[in-house]
Amino acid sequence: MSAVEIQEKIAQLTQELNHYNYQYYVLAQSLISDYDFDQKLKELEALESQYPQFADPNSPTRRVGGDITSRFNTVKHRWPMLSLGNTYSQDELRDFDQRIRKIIGDDFEYVCELKFDGLSISLTYKDGKLVQGVTRGDGTQGDEVTANVRTIRSIPLTLKTKDYPEEFEIRGEIFMHKSAFLRLNKEREENGDQIYANPRNFAAGTIKLQDSAEVARRPLDCFLYFLYMDNRRKHFSTHWESLEAVRKWGFHVCDHTRLCSNIDDVFSFINYWDTERHNLSYEIDGIVIKVNDYAQQEELGFTAKNPRWATSYKFKAERVETILKSISYQVGRTGAVTPVANLQPVSLAGTTVKRASLHNANEIARLDLHEQDTVYVEKGGEIIPKVIAANLEKRKPDAIPFHYPTHCPECQTLLVREEGEAVHYCPNEDGCPPQIIGKMQHFIGRKMMDIEGMGNETIETFFKKGLIRNVVDIYSLKEHEEDLQKLERFGQKSIDNMLRGIEKSKEKPFEKVLFALGIRHVGETIAKKLALYFKNIDALAQASVEEIASVQDIGGRIAESVHQYLNTPIHQQQIQKLKDYGLQFEIEEKEVVLAGNGLEGKTFLISGVFADFSREELTALIESHGGKMVSSISAKLNYLVAGDKMGPSKLAKAEKLQVPIINEQELLVLINN
Repeated sequence: MSAVEIQEKIAQLTQELNHYNYQYYVLAQSLISDYDFDQKLKELEALESQYPQFADPNSPTRRVGGDITSRFNTVKHRWPMLSLGNTYSQDELRDFDQRIRKIIGDDFEYVCELKFDGLSISLTYKDGKLVQGVTRGDGTQGDEVTANVRTIRSIPLTLKTKDYPEEFEIRGEIFMHKSAFLRLNKEREENGDQIYANPRNFAAGTIKLQDSAEVARRPLDCFLYFLYMDNRRKHFSTHWESLEAVRKWGFHVCDHTRLCSNIDDVFSFINYWDTERHNLSYEIDGIVIKVNDYAQQEELGFTAKNPRWATSYKFKAERVETILKSISYQVGRTGAVTPVANLQPVSLAGTTVKRASLHNANEIARLDLHEQDTVYVEKGGEIIPKVIAANLEKRKPDAIPFHYPTHCPECQTLLVREEGEAVHYCPNEDGCPPQIIGKMQHFIGRKMMDIEGMGNETIETFFKKGLIRNVVDIYSLKEHEEDLQKLERFGQKSIDNMLRGIEKSKEKPFEKVLFALGIRHVGETIAKKLALYFKNIDALAQASVEEIASVQDIGGRIAESVHQYLNTPIHQQQIQKLKDYGLQFEIEEKEVVLAGNGLEGKTFLISGVFADFSREELTALIESHGGKMVSSISAKLNYLVAGDKMGPSKLAKAEKLQVPIINEQELLVLINN
């Protein structure tokens, strides 16, 4: 398929799946079989993986859950329902273990739990009574389904003991047992109703029904596995202790949970359930691994999407053999060159696979791939197919090995590979067509400038017609209205709608504009942090790499990327032109009333856990007295505020650099003085 056909196919699938999602999750109606829906979703995921420059930022493949329905109350989660990172490799799990040890040392335990294939739910209890049930939704807010949750017999409406806190939230998974699924699906088939593809879809569809009486007729079950409450560590010091407590309170906690003293115990648990899972009455697709100690969880913290103290190990999927016909190379928006294996079509996990990911040059070298090799292909998480290995016994004697290209397949620029990275990049970001198009498509995306009336296909058409060469030219399109009118399938109404969308985008705040620029390694969360810290683009551009890296959660690699981008003359010219067009390159300053200025000009980093304050409270206290928070230890750091169970690596680095180390009481004295 041509680039335009691929883009049209992605747009078509995205539109179809969004429509089906709305009908299913919002209106509780199924217009397509679950199997057919899954195949379309997997087809879209495969296309987006191969052609990331055409992916919609709001693609249905990137959703945490369904749209927030207008027929249930929308409830904001007090504690966000984040997803877990996952792996299919025991080597990656050992890397996870090493990252934890580097931060908190060797004295810790894991809790291993089965990863249920169901619907995530959050339950709130007050005075021992169930008061609210909320779905995950988008992770920030979900749908209140309390009436439906009450019909699930394994969820207690009133707790049976008296030693529970006044108010708490408990997370779990709603699921359907295999036998119930088969029986109910058979009944639906006999009644001429659409059958469900798997128990998870049946459970998810059931909990979103409007009629709670119908929900009650469908036997759902629920395992509870994580507790949230104010001052949780005053009641429990570990996750294991809380599991034992909630079990006594009357909650259905899975019996197949294990406390592990080291990573080898974790592997033993994984290996056992990789086989035994087939004997369970419900579906699981992996194992969840959590650091047990709550204080250590706080020390490890979170990324923008996942907790650093937990991950999941997914069981491996089906594997097949096929012929590797060729390798093609796709250039993405950031210049990353991604190799893709072109395969002899083969059926895998219910879909026909023609292409598979090869990730990078290291992977091609590791696999030692040759032309016309017979290769093993499997789906990571049964979604994205990937080449696992070559069958050397079937390799032809005269087979020619594949070699990663030295030059960009699109613009012939010599590829570069940054130290510590596995990916090759085309550095010609302002002259390589796929990068230019990808950057403009990124710029207009919904989470960036959100330009109504302008889509990915429009950007590609305008570029090919010579109407736009970079993001600045988008704002000069009003001057080329006559040229726009000559384009096929682009009427005056569409032109007017687009020009209004372009004009309205000038109102987007600084953090959106910064994200839209497409600076490598700068996602939505990082853009917000940089905007809040530096206030305007000029201050950010004048900052050194070290100053940028001192911002909380900004590492050296991100800092170098930002600094390089903002100090490149062509980017400086583009930013100035965007300023001239009226885009927002500074945040609206809100008047901040400080409680005092005793910490003015001083930098702080907080590590460990504290008896009288949470880390958030200490941060607010420092900032309200003029202090500035940073994310890493350097010689310029004024104070390290250290609590219990601080990571040994941070302590050693602070001592080596002779950074003053104070406790929370000494911080209070510092403020008062």
